[in-house]
Order: sequence, then C-alpha cells, then structure tokens
Amino acid sequence: MGNITLKNVRKAFGDAVIIPDASLDIRNGEFVVFVGPSGCGKSTLLRLIAGLEDLTSGQIFIDGKDVSDIPPAQRGLSMVFQSYALYPHMSVRNNIGFGLKMAGLPKDEIDAKVAKAAATLNLTDYLERKPRQLSGGQRQRVAIGRAIVRQPKAFLFDEPLSNLDAALRVNMRVEIMQLHQDLGTTMIYVTHDQVEAMTMANRIVVLNKGNIEQVGSPLELYNKPDSLFVAGFIGSPKMNFITGPVAAAHKAATLGIRPEHINVVKGKGEWQGTIHFAEHLGADSFLHVDTVQAGRLTVRAPGDFEGRPGEAIALKPETVRMHRFDEKGLAIR
Repeated sequence: MGNITLKNVRKAFGDAVIIPDASLDIRNGEFVVFVGPSGCGKSTLLRLIAGLEDLTSGQIFIDGKDVSDIPPAQRGLSMVFQSYALYPHMSVRNNIGFGLKMAGLPKDEIDAKVAKAAATLNLTDYLERKPRQLSGGQRQRVAIGRAIVRQPKAFLFDEPLSNLDAALRVNMRVEIMQLHQDLGTTMIYVTHDQVEAMTMANRIVVLNKGNIEQVGSPLELYNKPDSLFVAGFIGSPKMNFITGPVAAAHKAATLGIRPEHINVVKGKGEWQGTIHFAEHLGADSFLHVDTVQAGRLTVRAPGDFEGRPGEAIALKPETVRMHRFDEKGLAIR
C-alpha cells in the first residue's frame, strides 16, 4: 500500500518559513504531481516525505503509520533525483542492484530483480555498460530501475527530466506514465513544468510560496481554478487577464479567459484589435493582439491562419468560458 498523509506539515530554516502549513492525502496508486514556480517549496515538501529533511512541526503518515521521526531508509520509499547519482565505475547491472546488495539479499534474488527491472525499462541490452556509455534518457532509466527493484510503497521523483532535451523529455514522460500503469504504485512527481503536470497527473497539487493553492485533477484545475495564481499557472499559453471596464461589466475585479476561448470572427466582433505579432506553430497559431477594449490578448487560432502584424482583427470571447476573480484574486463562482 502507498497511502501518504500530511497533517499540518511545517518547515522552517531559522526565520525563513518554507512550508507554512501543508495538509494533504495521497491515495494508494495515485500519480500526484507537485507543481509551482522555482522556490515554491515543492522539492522541500518531497524531501520531507522522503525523510531527507526534518519536520519543524506536523506529522507524516504512510499507510496510517506516523513516520515523522523515522529515518528515510525505513519509510519504504524510493526517490529518483534530478541528477542521476549513478556510480560511474559500476555497470548498469551493479548500479541497479547496489541497494539490494547493501541490504544483504542473496545474489540470485538480486539478479532476478535486476533482470525484471531492466526488462521493464528496456535496459536488458545495456546491463554490462558503464553510465558514461549511456544517453541521458538511459541513465535516467537506470536511476528509475534502482528505485524499482526495492519494490517501494511509493516512488518520489524530484524533477527527473529537467536535464534532458525537449524531445527526450516527451519520450521519458510517456515511459514514466507507462511504468505507473504497469506497476500501479503510488508516485509523487515534482516539476515546474505545468505541461508535465497536466499530461501525467491523476491529481495536481499547485504550490505557491509554500502554500497549497489548489488540489485537483488536471481538468478541474484547468476549468475551475480557485485563484488568479492557479489560473495563470495552469494552461499553455497562459490565461489572459483583463481589468478595468470589461471586468467590471462582468462584476469582477479581474476577468480571465484562455487563448483557446477567444474566436477570430469576420466583420465586427465584441473586441476590435490589431495583430501585434503571430507565432505560427503548424497545428496552431498564437496571435498577440492589441485590443481597444481588453488590452493585449493572446488568441489561439488555426495553424493555417495567415494573420500578419498590423492587420485589423475582430474577436468574440466565449462568455461562458470566462473566469471571474475578486480583489483578493480568488475565484467568484
């Protein structure tokens, strides 16, 4: 089982409070992603769960047992770091099996576990190679393999793909999702990349300055953000925010609308503007439009849209897809 519960978890370094008060329930078998900007406390929270940082106050439970004062090695968790942390002088086989060897398991059992993990991660043909002979993606799979053989209650991933190039990140993202599907083990994954969060998670935990802003499925956060912070962080390109008379007309301090919910129309639209510049990405075009009524907006248009800088354009927002926020930046339902 891999149920993990945080109760009023607090972490401070002297006068600097990193995690003010975090409470969270992670269910067995879930893929939960901690997401937020740099410095929001997501890696610190993961390290607290792992036992690599001491709690200032609060409690952490794994399968109902209070592990707040239990050393990392006794928590039944496996952690995969941003740096692969492989032993350069050891083969892939020995890197994957090193923890089992230190635990005193028989060689036959170690070999069987290593072989199974290698097969799962497509590393069988690389077992006798040294880390320097592997690509970045293969090294990361070795690090994951080292975690798999321990058969943990949960896997903890701390920005494991940030050292990889864009194409390899996508491939590894799919591999980790497949691994979760195959193993069914609880996974907690830290990233600053909201695209990774949206594509991988069963539930996303959005952190802001150490506070949990919102917890929900990717679509819940996309469709019903609780705050301006969540609305601006989830979704790519980010949500447009509008203040002034247009927002006031909708009884809001700030009005939010996503680029994909603004339509380019012929003739007269609700908002009139001029294309400032356009990004043509193939399947989509992102138009940056200066409007009279709503200021500068980002608009998603079809990939074959041929808008050019300086061209007049008419826009019609999907009113039912607008988001309203009050003076404190909280959603108005």
